[in-house]
Amino acid sequence: MTAISYELIKTDKQTGARLGILHTPHGSYETPMFMPVGTLATVKTMSPEELKEIGAGVILSNTYHLWLRPGHDIVKEAGGLHQFMNWDQAILTDSGGFQVFSLSEFRKIEEEGVHFRNHLNGDKLFLSPEISMEVQNALGSDIMMAFDECPPYPAEYDYMKKSVERTSRWAERCLKAHKRSKDQGLFGIVQGGEYEDLRKQSAEDLVSLDFPGYAVGGLSVGEPKETMNRMLEFTTPLLPADKPRYLMGVGSPDSLIDGAIRGIDMFDCVLPTRIARNGTVMTSTGRLVVKNAKYARDFGPLDDHCDCYACRNYSRAYIRHLIHTNEILGFRLCTYHNLYFLIKLMEQVRQAIREDRLMDFREQFFEQYGFNKPNAKNF
Repeated sequence: MTAISYELIKTDKQTGARLGILHTPHGSYETPMFMPVGTLATVKTMSPEELKEIGAGVILSNTYHLWLRPGHDIVKEAGGLHQFMNWDQAILTDSGGFQVFSLSEFRKIEEEGVHFRNHLNGDKLFLSPEISMEVQNALGSDIMMAFDECPPYPAEYDYMKKSVERTSRWAERCLKAHKRSKDQGLFGIVQGGEYEDLRKQSAEDLVSLDFPGYAVGGLSVGEPKETMNRMLEFTTPLLPADKPRYLMGVGSPDSLIDGAIRGIDMFDCVLPTRIARNGTVMTSTGRLVVKNAKYARDFGPLDDHCDCYACRNYSRAYIRHLIHTNEILGFRLCTYHNLYFLIKLMEQVRQAIREDRLMDFREQFFEQYGFNKPNAKNF
């Protein structure tokens, strides 16, 4: 028995999208699913009780940030991340690799690992596959991620080839260093940028190592949506059908639907919580910036078609007032709504797969949301 397993329930006849169940040590969850991000062991402005109320299943925390603050030793002493943050459902931790490359202006990649500077105080730090595994084992997450390099977009072919080969070697080291395989599942991360042959090489390398799940990394990093979809169409068939597939860092409604169509089971992104703190919400008819002046006397809900707590109880005018006066409740209500919106969207996607009508659902949703309009604004 492995800590993580995937049960395929149904395949959509229109697209090949998968309806499944992700089994973890802390519960089983229907897929495709959206996972809220709780970087510092908390989903910003949300309580664990509220997350359960909106139907969240798996949530994410960040290895790099928890390594720095409060320290994985403290989390371990508290009984692990579930106990520390009072979350009795599943948790996924990333490897810390993305933050090393995105937050530090100074970094030096070596075969052993990466030298870089702490983004908080400038101290010199070193992170390797072994250290990432040590930290994640101490955190006690249900799903761990292998330590990889996430190259920038665009990247030259020769650089990407060396990076993919290094990531494969690091993945093997992660497996050897992983000490809790019975209660923590470790996912490999397929890289390769926009190069099909490198994606194929990366997928073959990782599949040969027999991870319990696989992530597709290095997408949603600035490339056109068409490139991301093309890479997904190429990559997901290379991954085992009996294991979960996770697209990292994707959370816009159109990309969630398009990713599910291409065989992805799991998604995460800071997008819904980040834009909420800027007074922007997702609605059934598109993007709405509730902090704008035109909503000062709008006493309707954020979304007429939403039954979340925020929409049932508060108006656009009131939430706008809260945001303009920097009241935390305003940001909380926008966050609650955005997460509810995406979790309910994935429920609709799963129902469409059950009924073999996912492409029809996509067309209807895109039309209503406004994605089909020329120069339509996304996030």
